[in-house]
Amino acid sequence: MNVSLLTKPRGHSSREIFLCFSHLRWNFVFQRPQHLLTRATRTYDVYYWEEPVFEDVPAAWLHRSTSDEGVEIVVPHLPQGRQIDAAAIQAQLLEGFLSDLRRPPSVLWYYTPMALEFSRWLSADLIVYDNMDELSAFDGAPPEVIALENEMFSISDIVFTGGQSLYEAKKDRHRNIHPFPSSIDASHFNKARQADGDPPDQAAIPHPRIGFFGVIDERMDIDLLFQAADMRPDWQFVMIGPVVKVDPRILPCRDNIHWLGPKSYKELPAYLAHWDIGLMPFALNDATRFISPTKTPEFLAAGLPVLSTMIRDVVRPYGDLGLVEIIDGAEDLCARTALLLDRPKEHWLSRADEFLAQNSWDQTWAAMQAHMARPNTRNLIEAQEAAYV
Repeated sequence: MNVSLLTKPRGHSSREIFLCFSHLRWNFVFQRPQHLLTRATRTYDVYYWEEPVFEDVPAAWLHRSTSDEGVEIVVPHLPQGRQIDAAAIQAQLLEGFLSDLRRPPSVLWYYTPMALEFSRWLSADLIVYDNMDELSAFDGAPPEVIALENEMFSISDIVFTGGQSLYEAKKDRHRNIHPFPSSIDASHFNKARQADGDPPDQAAIPHPRIGFFGVIDERMDIDLLFQAADMRPDWQFVMIGPVVKVDPRILPCRDNIHWLGPKSYKELPAYLAHWDIGLMPFALNDATRFISPTKTPEFLAAGLPVLSTMIRDVVRPYGDLGLVEIIDGAEDLCARTALLLDRPKEHWLSRADEFLAQNSWDQTWAAMQAHMARPNTRNLIEAQEAAYV
């Protein structure tokens, strides 16, 4: 199979290379990978290798572009409609890509164990698995992801988890594993507290507004939304985000449910500024068992009271501290919403800000770097064992 490169590369530099393999598109939703890797660009030349795009082309090729944040995005394009060995082709593309960089990677950072199928031959000073989600629980997850994650644990020098519950489930699988729950760019979402003009596609929606932003997929409790909207037709439910892995036709169609589609990270504060309450209507299923929603602190930073279903990493600590109202069913959602709409916000908001001041993506990245800067645990153990023998 012939391969080629369509490149828009940065010039060669002397900085160390940080190569990330991810199952998420950089330009899809701005979340944990984008926050962390944007900060990594302060130290490294950061490359973000996405899952392949299959198209009608005679030969595989790579598209390279640079994001506004300074991360170079690398997307393999592979031929479709024929029997191909996707892993072998990507390995060939990866080899050519690294040859073009003229330097080996110093850090390999994985969000998906599936990337091992074409990258397991790579070596680096440090291999990090940022275990953001329980990928094996998602709809359409390939069966081999469990075996590949076992391999990922065996070769990683450090494992980070995207939340406390995921850490507790996997802490016995690696000697150097650390929980890093969702953090916050408070200054960005604080902009929502300054109510400028309402976005045009939202301006005509009456109040009160109960809003959600994020990916709309199998993790959302559609029935809960449907029932609450029917119980309170005088309330408006504003839903922002791309619809993924669910048929849009099953989404409830009501006059008081407004599907506004995806918005950029930059646009979000303008929408949240004109909501009355933030809602996280997650289903309680395998796909949500270990999630740590980034939007929890983002709602708080925006100054919005928050309702959430009983997601473990929201109950602890946000529910236990009284910062988020935990709901159980549509009737409870409506009852607690009515209470929040009448409750003064000043004391609650002061406590929320005090909590948020303890964390930020800058602090999270600095703490991760501290772990990364320590002696390579795997090499140290191997050296000790060799000395003993």
